[in-house]
Amino acid sequence: MNDRSITTAISAVNLSKRVVTAEGPLDILSSINLDIKQGESIAIIGVSGSGKSTLLGLLAGLDVPSSGEVALAGQAITTLDEDGRARVRAGRVGFVFQSFHLLPGLTALENVMLPLELAGNKAPEQQARALLDRVGLRERLTHYPRQLSGGEQQRVAIARAFAVAPSILFADEPTGNLDAATGARIIALLFELNREHGATLVLVTHDESIAQRCSRRIYLDAGRLVERN
Repeated sequence: MNDRSITTAISAVNLSKRVVTAEGPLDILSSINLDIKQGESIAIIGVSGSGKSTLLGLLAGLDVPSSGEVALAGQAITTLDEDGRARVRAGRVGFVFQSFHLLPGLTALENVMLPLELAGNKAPEQQARALLDRVGLRERLTHYPRQLSGGEQQRVAIARAFAVAPSILFADEPTGNLDAATGARIIALLFELNREHGATLVLVTHDESIAQRCSRRIYLDAGRLVERN
């Protein structure tokens, strides 16, 4: 893949994903070409089964394409193994998922401290406390995920995602398990923190009102990019 400008956070060239099912080959994504600039907020939208989460996974290097190339933070990742892709993501990429993905045996504070410790931060507890305070969970530091509401768990997940000051943040249906009012508060917090950090945001959502808050919207239909605006 040719070198990209440092202002390009993510690029995809002829990206496709095919899986084999009992009925035969199934094309989940077909010939996706996409450049996302640093600092952009991008919504990936489409009906269920259109390939949104698959595209996010490929762009983030959580999965590998059947064909095509992806560059993340200026580095080609398609030919790297899982460990190599993880090294590219380390310290650069944060994730917020629909299912929170908190470690159940760790407190809220410990969940946020973990990526800081892995990154060699010298004062992980101080920074984690500040982040949890920032998301309104000062009184929940020692609570375990099972002791927190869905909205509180997602706020812990957001604090954890921003702990390493990522330059790119991937969010996959971050309000999917929340009621409308809680979801609205979570989205407001996500965009607020994203603006403060100047990170690139790639957001998968089925909610047009959330997508409208992004600087650009990418529409998928049956695995094909049909519109960009």
